[in-house]
Amino acid sequence: MIETAQEKEGEGRIGLRMEGISKRFGPVQALQDVNLTVHEGTVHALVGENGAGKSTLMKILAGVYGADRGRIEIDGKVRSFTGPEKAIEAGVSMIYQDPDLAEHLTVAENVFLGNEPRGALPFMIDNNVMVNNTAELAENFHFDIEPGAVVAELSTGDCQVAEILKALARKASIIVMDEPTSSLSESEVERLFEIVRRLRSNGISVIYISHRLEEIVGLADEVTVLRDGQVVHSEPMSKLDIATIVRHMVGRELTEFFPARDVRIGETRVKIEGLNSGAKIRDVSFEVGAGEIVGMAGLVGAGRTEVARAIFGIDKKATGKVSLDGKAVTIKSPGEGIANGIAFLTEDRKRTGLCLNLACSWNITLAGLDLIGMSRTISPAKENGIAEKLGRQLAIKWAGADAPAESLSGGNQQKLVIARWLLTESRFMIFDEPTRGIDVGAKKEVYGLLNKLAKEGKAILFISSELGELLGVTDRILVMRRGKLVGNLKTSETSQEEIMHLAAVEEANE
Repeated sequence: MIETAQEKEGEGRIGLRMEGISKRFGPVQALQDVNLTVHEGTVHALVGENGAGKSTLMKILAGVYGADRGRIEIDGKVRSFTGPEKAIEAGVSMIYQDPDLAEHLTVAENVFLGNEPRGALPFMIDNNVMVNNTAELAENFHFDIEPGAVVAELSTGDCQVAEILKALARKASIIVMDEPTSSLSESEVERLFEIVRRLRSNGISVIYISHRLEEIVGLADEVTVLRDGQVVHSEPMSKLDIATIVRHMVGRELTEFFPARDVRIGETRVKIEGLNSGAKIRDVSFEVGAGEIVGMAGLVGAGRTEVARAIFGIDKKATGKVSLDGKAVTIKSPGEGIANGIAFLTEDRKRTGLCLNLACSWNITLAGLDLIGMSRTISPAKENGIAEKLGRQLAIKWAGADAPAESLSGGNQQKLVIARWLLTESRFMIFDEPTRGIDVGAKKEVYGLLNKLAKEGKAILFISSELGELLGVTDRILVMRRGKLVGNLKTSETSQEEIMHLAAVEEANE
């Protein structure tokens, strides 16, 4: 059992106190009189639904935004930040969900970027000092990373370590981690947890933001819950459980988290035969019926996303046959995939799913302009009308259809992508990690949407790294390992243990 700060003698010194923090963006009140107290050498979890104000609060702490009202104290001193550099000087470092590293530089160069040790000659950098200092810092915290490694060649987990080293090199006493495990493998997650515990034991305060509440139970000393820009609960983790945290987050009990699967599965809608794509996919074959939700499990690098990309026409197929409703189709590009009624919701909605700086309406109609009679001339009024209708259907929370996609929370951005494919009336929908980085309330809504689409006769391939949701949402689960399909399981007759065994254990004859 992990020893928490409250189980030690006293609570310890207060490292950070934020009082009465308020922030408004135009008509939206993002934060209202928020108070947050973080003790030295503790892990403080900050949780809430998408749009609750977590990131805004932390960006105020990091100097990215200025508060309209309120005060910040660090180590008992009142602080006012006019920019991120001032927050860094005060000992605050923020590690974002997507690593903020220069990929063409080494780990050591990133760690000391902007604060490089000077060489003997003017305008020269002492690379040896930089490498040695990085190695010493890594050794002191027992981090296994090569200072001379180029960041572009690192795993996502090692990029997280490089970010943490950068924060430590800046003498950070408070480190904010925003969804740090969203793109990590299971082994990398465990490694990160050990690092967080090591930081805590060295007296560093960690503010940990995550939608994966099971992580918080084993890691956090204290928990603060935000809802609609206000603190609704703050208490030691030892006095809480997941159900209580969820209730505070959403303001209600989330009973029947996964919708009942009462859909009658029809004839085979999708048939994939002998799919090969280099060494990434090897002889993959499966079927999906109309109204059926088929999950796809596997470890990172197992080939799940590659299967989706090959079917949709993003990656070239070496061999393989795709049939829809009994008819063989040729798909060599995403355009041909869309024309044949296939939808692909990518795992990274920000990079490959949405045009974040463009209007929500534009993002929704992007793949279906021909269907709504706007292949040659765009009618903004018509476009907004269609988007508003789909927005109401999916209960998207936005300022309006003309608002930029980047202004929406993660869960609502995911709904935006779903709206796009609803417009195209796709018959086969591939969802790749659709609940990654969204809160429990938004997850429940996504599960409900999947069920609704299945009732309409859509065939759905649901790729997920969370075995719990695969077991809660699907009819069958396909298991991938090293580019091969190694399991085709009926959901009601399998378990997490069986899925993990298939995904992780090499058989003697392979």
